[in-house]
Amino acid sequence: MNQRCLSIAIDGPAGAGKSTLARRSARRFGFLYVDTGAIYRTVGLAAQRAGLTGKEEAAVAALLPGLEITLRYDEHGAQRMYLNGEDVTGLIRSPEISMMASNVSALPAVRAFLLDMQRSLARTHSVIMDGRDIGTVVLPDADLKVFLTASPEDRAARRLKELQGRGVETTLEEVLEDIRRRDHQDSTRAAAPLRPAADAVLLDTSGNTVQQSVELIGQIIEARLHIRPEETP
Repeated sequence: MNQRCLSIAIDGPAGAGKSTLARRSARRFGFLYVDTGAIYRTVGLAAQRAGLTGKEEAAVAALLPGLEITLRYDEHGAQRMYLNGEDVTGLIRSPEISMMASNVSALPAVRAFLLDMQRSLARTHSVIMDGRDIGTVVLPDADLKVFLTASPEDRAARRLKELQGRGVETTLEEVLEDIRRRDHQDSTRAAAPLRPAADAVLLDTSGNTVQQSVELIGQIIEARLHIRPEETP
């Protein structure tokens, strides 16, 4: 791999498989994986604990200077989130915090607060960073931009399986409604709305297995960046 740091931006709507594909691709190619959604979820958790809905910009902005948000990586390379020294990795994955994350991510004050944290990681590491505005705002000069999508029904089925694996009780109908609500909110917000970068590779994973999608994105990375994987998928 080249000595200079490379950056890959993976964007897409809720439930498109960004985190899974970015994490596995990062491990495969020896990059640092950065789940920016988890960072916004951590801010959402802080807002919830303060009794907010996440939509009150002045009140949320007032919380930010007191937040110490840290990314750490365990022995398997998995990203863990810390809020003021507390490991909140498990707490930020509920549907309620998903909506809180969507609310706070629409606030310009929050986006500005987190922007340098995200960019600094890309300055010092080769990264695969996933989110909703990585290729358009956070890393507009990324070496590769991929926009992942899938049908709402596919994404809801995947998210339901993920939530059930964590012991969260919900239904497909509830998850699908949440997916559609987040799609609307994320794509219509004034600050950094969800949309593909003009130079992004579009990848629809509807009907794919995780393995099939990992292979597809791996092929894109190899072809566009001329690098080889460090391990098999």
